[in-house]
Amino acid sequence: MKFGVAIFPTEYAISMTELAPAAEELGFESLWVAEHTHIPTSRRSPWPGGAELPKQYWHTMDPFVALTAAALASKTIRVATGICLVVERDPIHTAKETASVDVISGGRFIFGVGGGWNSEEMANHGTDFRTRWKLMRERVEAIKAIWTTDPAEYHGDMVDFGPMWAFPKPVQKPHPPIILGGSGPKILERVVRYGDGWMPNRGDVVERIPELQRMAKDAGRGPIPVTFYPRGGADQIEHLAEGGVDRLIWYVPPDGRDAALRRLEELAAMIRPYLKDA
Repeated sequence: MKFGVAIFPTEYAISMTELAPAAEELGFESLWVAEHTHIPTSRRSPWPGGAELPKQYWHTMDPFVALTAAALASKTIRVATGICLVVERDPIHTAKETASVDVISGGRFIFGVGGGWNSEEMANHGTDFRTRWKLMRERVEAIKAIWTTDPAEYHGDMVDFGPMWAFPKPVQKPHPPIILGGSGPKILERVVRYGDGWMPNRGDVVERIPELQRMAKDAGRGPIPVTFYPRGGADQIEHLAEGGVDRLIWYVPPDGRDAALRRLEELAAMIRPYLKDA
């Protein structure tokens, strides 16, 4: 079992240059950051997490700037998006940004992606909520093409470009792992089609893992790793590990250094019995 921490990186949160080495020292395998470019004030889209949307959703820094700072301040911890809203991003720019983080980190980048929930936020980027999943697939496939081929080209219905030179290429080969977030009815099909891992954010994940692995086997693939954000604590670790979850991630507060460090210490004490060198 691997353990990670996540944060909404804001100007009032603990700095990424302090959080990354602290989490690394305490045995965490990965550090994940959320992304929202903005939140429209209309607030028509209901937040899946409840009634009141926390302010960090519209205070979040650019994920790749935050992860670059984290990578430069650490040595071994993996740096990851959890998740990157590729439906709101140009794939050519995003391929360069992600590859650059992978190079700067020495091959420690994980590309967590998702379709998102805020339809008016997407609309500001010219994205139709109804076709966001197809757009996400084509953009991810286009990014993979840019990462792995030279010259690179991609021809889809929603993303289309001819041969190009684009560098840098990622350190990781064939490319950084692409982890698909989501818990909807078709998410497993998407993961098997173009993902390297599944990252559900709600529901009984253990019940769906056997189906995921059957689908992967039928597609000629090996077992697909699963990352999960548990709502509980130590009481869930063994259950989730036995059920086939490979990585657990917990959030630390985005509203101050002291609160984040306290939570980090609490989480470190909780996972310590499960670390290989414990």
